[in-house]
Amino acid sequence: MNHRERAMAILHYQDYDRMPVVHFGYWPETLLKWASEGNLTEEQARMWGDGNSIDDEIASKLGFDLDWYNCLHPETRLQPAFEEKVIEERPDGGCAVRNGEGVVILRKPGVSSIPSEIDHLLKDRASWEEHYLPRLQYSEERVAHTLLNVGEGKITTVGRGGSEYLRKGQWDHPYGLECGSLYGVIRNWWGLVGLSYLQADDPALFDEVIDTVGDLCYRVTKRALEVADTFDFGHFWEDISYKGGPLVNPKLFAEKVGPHYRRITELLSAHGIDLVSLDSDGNIDKLLPIWLENGVNLMFPIEVGTWHASIAPWRAEYGKDLRGVGGMDKKVLARDYAAIDAEIERLKPLVDLGGYIPCPDHRISPDAEWSNVQYYCEKMRETFPG
Repeated sequence: MNHRERAMAILHYQDYDRMPVVHFGYWPETLLKWASEGNLTEEQARMWGDGNSIDDEIASKLGFDLDWYNCLHPETRLQPAFEEKVIEERPDGGCAVRNGEGVVILRKPGVSSIPSEIDHLLKDRASWEEHYLPRLQYSEERVAHTLLNVGEGKITTVGRGGSEYLRKGQWDHPYGLECGSLYGVIRNWWGLVGLSYLQADDPALFDEVIDTVGDLCYRVTKRALEVADTFDFGHFWEDISYKGGPLVNPKLFAEKVGPHYRRITELLSAHGIDLVSLDSDGNIDKLLPIWLENGVNLMFPIEVGTWHASIAPWRAEYGKDLRGVGGMDKKVLARDYAAIDAEIERLKPLVDLGGYIPCPDHRISPDAEWSNVQYYCEKMRETFPG
């Protein structure tokens, strides 16, 4: 079996020859650290991207089989993005920057983690209609101009030879179709506080924003599936929870956003795609049943966090319709072999549930040791041979 066949067999509760060793990429600082230690070249560290040829090279060095986040990414966000602009330079070397989403963030030198938000361009209907609504219109270019890798590291777009590659569907690893974000990007534009007030202050505009984004994601997904429907799974990004729970009222989320999930997952199902994964960090317990009810059936990356997320209680409550990729506490990669052994032992009963593939629960962070990651990959291959 190849890695694609293995992963699809596991997620459909079928027999497989061995568990693939899966990852979810790396922080840029992680790769730069490993390059400084001589484990990678500077080019590999700086040119890495999910699913590209360098991703394969690094995975091979470490012992991973595949990157789960290997997807076609048609453009469902702002088009064009805002031009980045420095608003203020600060004495400590940091600066306030208006980013591509129109959000003013605090950028600090040498730091690439989530920045602090200072201000938002999107505040009301006037700013919505002037700056955002025009950037959320559908066009064929949103799919045709999508970049993808086509064998031997060559890069092309869907509209320039990539469609033939997609229609053949001959890859040997799982390959997904990114279907967009139905709430997370909206939270980015407005900010958590602004979006929370909007629900009460202007519910009609709140509905319009959600429906505009949902319709755009549907149309882009529909067009991509007309080009090719050989994808192994659909995928959404949200990041709408924190350690204490959702950043949105679950009842409102089910009412306003749930139907857009349902519309897109039914479209995927009509094209024979029965797996739909969703990436949201934080404690997602209260949102999980809403996603399941609306056709999202694969949780990723199951961030363990301080709340100890695990597929086990979810499976006990929701049954085998729920699958998972993730749930391996990546923090052990900064410790020692004994900690890695203990974490893999913790994963054993979860793998026995079926429909589950362990994976570090987010990008591998800079505190991870190269030798520890190699050991983890070797130990996973030994522990889960099939």
